[in-house]
Amino acid sequence: MIINQANLDRLFTGYSAAFQRGLGQADPQWSRVATRVPSTTREEKYAWLGQTPNLREWIGDRVIKSIEAHDYSIKNKSWESTIEVSRDDIEDDTYGVYSPLFEEMGRSTAAHPNQLVFSLLGQGFSTACYDGQYFFDTDHPVLDEDGKVTSVSNTGGGSGDAWFLIDDSRALKPILYQVRKDYNFVRQDREEDENVFMRKSFRYGVDGRSNVGFGFWQFAYGSKQPLDKTNYKAARTALMGMKGDYGRPLGLRPRLLVVPPALEEAGLELLNAERDATGATNVYRGTAELLVCEWL
Repeated sequence: MIINQANLDRLFTGYSAAFQRGLGQADPQWSRVATRVPSTTREEKYAWLGQTPNLREWIGDRVIKSIEAHDYSIKNKSWESTIEVSRDDIEDDTYGVYSPLFEEMGRSTAAHPNQLVFSLLGQGFSTACYDGQYFFDTDHPVLDEDGKVTSVSNTGGGSGDAWFLIDDSRALKPILYQVRKDYNFVRQDREEDENVFMRKSFRYGVDGRSNVGFGFWQFAYGSKQPLDKTNYKAARTALMGMKGDYGRPLGLRPRLLVVPPALEEAGLELLNAERDATGATNVYRGTAELLVCEWL
């Protein structure tokens, strides 16, 4: 190929098309457990976490509730991936061998939110959320009917493979996926670029800015106990019984069971089998959707 800007533009178009094909190949599992929130600054503060809206009978003047100022913020991070193509390969018409690599770059880019979201979910047993407790903990502070602080648990404890029961029907899901800048496919291929002039290399890459953080811990239950009928029942009971401040039921529905590949068989048996291990009717059949996540 003759190296000129018109041919380089066509080459970029081809690599960009391969990148776009890859983008469409990844399963956006992250959207089942995370809410995408836009970001306009380097760091976003989530002072409103911990305040879930509630209606009351309107008698007299409105009762104004101030948002509790939780000191929880998510700082954006920068991400990139870059591929270098030799000028010699372009001149010798062997540039086509790079197309599958750009397609894979697109696929890994689309899968990156999965990586971020489920990695954080797995770290929830040892990482603090907005109330200062671990996201999955036994003593989250909540006000009871009398306004006194009581401890609420959203974990079964244990030491095995972690699994999670989630209400994914809410506008705000357990994880926040914060996006400052969407992934962008860019190039550095002009003759005057230093990499071209000094090293005969053309560079193509993707970059973006985002990060993840915890939302409402009430919407998820995490356990490292064996995934069986007893522990699944405990998880459902805990999640459906969640209450906000002053004893207000949250009306949660445990609809999504998230497991790593190691627990796929146990999850399938629990949610699909007609009978349990004792031969009795499996009352939990179809009570949740199973999501086997390879990112856990």
